[in-house]
Amino acid sequence: MVDTETFVPDAVAEIEDEIGDANAVIALSGGVDSSTAAALAYEAIGTQLTAVYVDTGLMRKGETDEIRETFDYMDSLRIVEAQDRFLEALEGVTDPEEKRHIIGEQFIREFETVANEVDADYLVQGTIYPDRIESEGTIKSHHNVGGLPEVVDFEGIVEPMRDLYKDEVREVARALDLEEVVSERMPFPGPGLAVRIIGEITEEKLEVAREANHVVEEELEEYEPWQALAAVIGKATGVKGDNRVHGWVVSVRSVESRDGMTARAQEIDWDTLQRIQSRITGSHENVARVVYDVTHKPPATIEYE
Repeated sequence: MVDTETFVPDAVAEIEDEIGDANAVIALSGGVDSSTAAALAYEAIGTQLTAVYVDTGLMRKGETDEIRETFDYMDSLRIVEAQDRFLEALEGVTDPEEKRHIIGEQFIREFETVANEVDADYLVQGTIYPDRIESEGTIKSHHNVGGLPEVVDFEGIVEPMRDLYKDEVREVARALDLEEVVSERMPFPGPGLAVRIIGEITEEKLEVAREANHVVEEELEEYEPWQALAAVIGKATGVKGDNRVHGWVVSVRSVESRDGMTARAQEIDWDTLQRIQSRITGSHENVARVVYDVTHKPPATIEYE
């Protein structure tokens, strides 16, 4: 486990040494990794840091408003409305790795735009150890590791938590007195809902995925999962009212884990599962059925893409 009494001052000093008198931007998503990295960087370089939250159109329900409220203490917070640019770049794309790389490319380009405006030379990221292992091992590309484009217009990329596991990041977040809504938050993938939609990303699939994930997080909070999510995985026949429909299939997944490297599917009681399926199928006229994923990691990954 990480010794926060030594890690925090060491990380702050490392950031100060690497960035010096230059300006930096940080990729802020609202998750515990990026939020903790932002807090460390803000403590290290203060107003030299511009926190950049990119609304990709792939975020959770209410995410952007929550970011505004949680990080209002950062005077330099910039919210970039980039939904149209991301969705246009992803139009017609079905390959999971191509989706991740497109999102990684667009993320960096959005950061570069802000960096040029504030004359920043450095990009700070909340990359953690499992991100690096999975990217180097080609399990998947992370938009802040394997998804980086070949040409990155920054003097340097700073990753102060690159050797930490998720539970260690939470310890650091608590040591920095970050709000519980941040420090205890479930992981959410960098590419957002894009990896919870099989195949092409469309406005309708995003609408279904966003509401379904909201339902799952609410209903499964009492189980204290490492991660709970919903994914739109395809279509199947169903019945709505007196009509036969060919609607979306939503898969619900809830797992226990220490570090995300391995995970076990949680046992959820039948009444809770029935309540979840009722809320999700009732949330959209084109949702035909809900299934529960009982697969551990390995052989499955936690996310669907």
